[in-house]
Amino acid sequence: QVIVHDVNELTEKLFPIVEAMQKHFSAGSGTYYSDSIFFLSVAMHHIMPKEIKQIIQVDLDLKYKTNIRDLFDEFDNFPEGAVIGIAREMQPVYRHTFWQYRRENPQTKVGEPPPDGLPGFNSGVLLLNLEAMRQSKLYNQLLEPTMVQKLTEKYHFKGHLGDQDFFTMVGMEHPELFHVLDCTWNRQLCTWWREHGYSDVFDQYFHCEGEVKIYHGNCNTPIPED
Repeated sequence: QVIVHDVNELTEKLFPIVEAMQKHFSAGSGTYYSDSIFFLSVAMHHIMPKEIKQIIQVDLDLKYKTNIRDLFDEFDNFPEGAVIGIAREMQPVYRHTFWQYRRENPQTKVGEPPPDGLPGFNSGVLLLNLEAMRQSKLYNQLLEPTMVQKLTEKYHFKGHLGDQDFFTMVGMEHPELFHVLDCTWNRQLCTWWREHGYSDVFDQYFHCEGEVKIYHGNCNTPIPED
């Protein structure tokens, strides 16, 4: 069954929920009404009908090497308290974004590469357990403007990647809210940061072992042919 949702209607519902966070995680200088759609996943549990319990949200620049049905099985692997399934970011973008916090906290794992570091998340493939999101007191508290402000100040955070920035920042503070997907479910191909100051550490973030299930041609990177 296919249901088409009107973007303008969704944006109208979203805007009051995500308006406060847009100024921290949007590319523009202000809070644009149209930008709200880039935060859809953050508040999907408020937008979708109650009978919808789980949603997989994906970017368009993906190539599937396996049946997407298999990804739904990952919902069964969520630890208690987790509300969202998401893969790690595979570039040192957040090593860069958190530079001030990292300088002030030299022992931090924030922005460090896997497996022991916290490289941040990539929202190209998202598993949203809407029921868990609705029931999580902690998650819904983190959507409140005062909490968003508090965290952005703590981490000196200013991003431009929408929902991905929000999830990354929250993940630094509350990793228990996330089920980390294997890199093979969101094998990002963009190498922009390799040529922009981080060639010495790039491969620590970009490395991914295993048979790729989903390729992600982010930053317009060509996806390998079969």
